[in-house]
Amino acid sequence: MGVRKRNTADNRKAENKTKYFAKLNNVPTSPRKMRLVADLIRGQQVEKALGILKYTPKEAAGRLEKLLLSAISNWQQKNEGARLEDSNLIVKEVFVDSGRMLKRLRPAPQGRGYRVRKRSNHVTLVLDSKNN
Repeated sequence: MGVRKRNTADNRKAENKTKYFAKLNNVPTSPRKMRLVADLIRGQQVEKALGILKYTPKEAAGRLEKLLLSAISNWQQKNEGARLEDSNLIVKEVFVDSGRMLKRLRPAPQGRGYRVRKRSNHVTLVLDSKNN
């Protein structure tokens, strides 16, 4: 590994020590459906986001709620002794990327086959403390 690459990697590592995030890979729902729910909580305070996710009837909401709780747990690991209520955490970023796509063939009329694309996604959630 070259010097420039090592320095970049070290800077990225140092940056990640002050970030509080959680990732969820290969979720078997389409990215479009997940983005609908992710847009609801982007920029919200953590307590409000948990409430929104708890009462949203979509399947993706349960997965995002679990991911948000994981990010909160990561925050608590890095900030021993700090109270969650005093920290004023917000959901800084939520982005949903396309994941692996399973391709299948479905029988169609006259000997043809229609392609079925079973999509999956990757979700990354980043928390940040709001400075007043």
